[in-house]
Amino acid sequence: MATLVRRAFKFRFYPTDAQAAELSRTFGCVRKVYNLALQARTEAWQQRQERVNYNATSAMLTVWKKTGELAYLAEVSSVPLQQTLRHLQGAFANFFQKRAKYPTFKSRKKSRKSAEYTSSAFRFRDGRLTLAKMADPLDIVWSRPLPDGRTPTTVTVSQDSAGRWFVSMLCDDRPRPMPTTDATVGIDVGITSLLTLSRPIEGLTDRQGKICNPRHERKDRRRLAKAQRDLARKAAGDGKNRAKARLKVGRAHARIADRRRDFLHKVTTALVRENQTIVIEDLTVRSMLKNRVLARAIADASWSELRSMLEYKAAWYGRDLVVVDRWFPSSKLCSTCGTLRGRMPLNVREWTCGCGTAHDRDVNAAKNILAAGLAVAACGDGVRPQRSTPGGQSSAKQEVVPPQRTRAAAQPRG
Repeated sequence: MATLVRRAFKFRFYPTDAQAAELSRTFGCVRKVYNLALQARTEAWQQRQERVNYNATSAMLTVWKKTGELAYLAEVSSVPLQQTLRHLQGAFANFFQKRAKYPTFKSRKKSRKSAEYTSSAFRFRDGRLTLAKMADPLDIVWSRPLPDGRTPTTVTVSQDSAGRWFVSMLCDDRPRPMPTTDATVGIDVGITSLLTLSRPIEGLTDRQGKICNPRHERKDRRRLAKAQRDLARKAAGDGKNRAKARLKVGRAHARIADRRRDFLHKVTTALVRENQTIVIEDLTVRSMLKNRVLARAIADASWSELRSMLEYKAAWYGRDLVVVDRWFPSSKLCSTCGTLRGRMPLNVREWTCGCGTAHDRDVNAAKNILAAGLAVAACGDGVRPQRSTPGGQSSAKQEVVPPQRTRAAAQPRG
């Protein structure tokens, strides 16, 4: 039976002038309440070592609405304001559990413009969505249908830097698992070749099993640079010319992001459809972005988003995703005889093992990643097998995490 999951369905819509004005006011109020609550919680801790929770900030919101300076907060729907307090509570929870940094204030120009409505603040009937404080439904472009008989539980309205309006509807859904297959694949990510697979897939890779990196940012680099130069020449402030220049920069970034996201969706869907078990390598992308030479190319490749898509699509459609530890020497290990080579700089793209096998660095790495992942899948939970090279040097240690989660192959440092 298909697993019940919560899926967000995002659509573009075109608001009327009145709706756009109402949503813009709501965005501003959401940002103001978030900043006020963050300031109150920060001051309470710094001055009195007191922790303020969601209930306390909710009571503060009631008081703020009754003051003369913040009376405008009562003019918009109260639900998005309560939701932003819940988001702040979640941000502090992540901070205290060391999953994120301390929350920061929202900027009027740089922060994402969004407002979240729960079921009490919108009406959805016959495919028509009407938000609180609005008389008319939103003019939504229905690019795909919602799950049959499903009503959104939460609606999030947002506006991106390109000025486009979007509505995201969170619904319960049961994705149909794809037919099982015996196919497996190991994936090595890169820059010149975005992905190198352990085996070629017709219609997706070349003969070596590589998927070329489209370099989306490089294609629009000149257009983006020109838009940024035009923005830099505009006088600082809130002038109309500067706003127009900022919009052009936003549109250039949106064009790049849309193409990148579309490409990654197509690639990950094809990989999940064709393979029962997918093995990838765990990478610390945040640390790799500190390399000033490769940071731009790594950011454009968007390896983190690629992994995220593979994770949730594998969970939806009944596939197994195995993650190999980042310290596994996939490039230096001969996939034929298991010999572990010494130091191998990044400029070495092809090498020949002592057994006589000529290797392409990326293809060899993909094969080794697949072998390590299959070893994890075969051994079961709590087993830490160790494979040794002919010379007696350990090549990898793996472990399996409990079911219902992504299985991972781990190798301790040192």
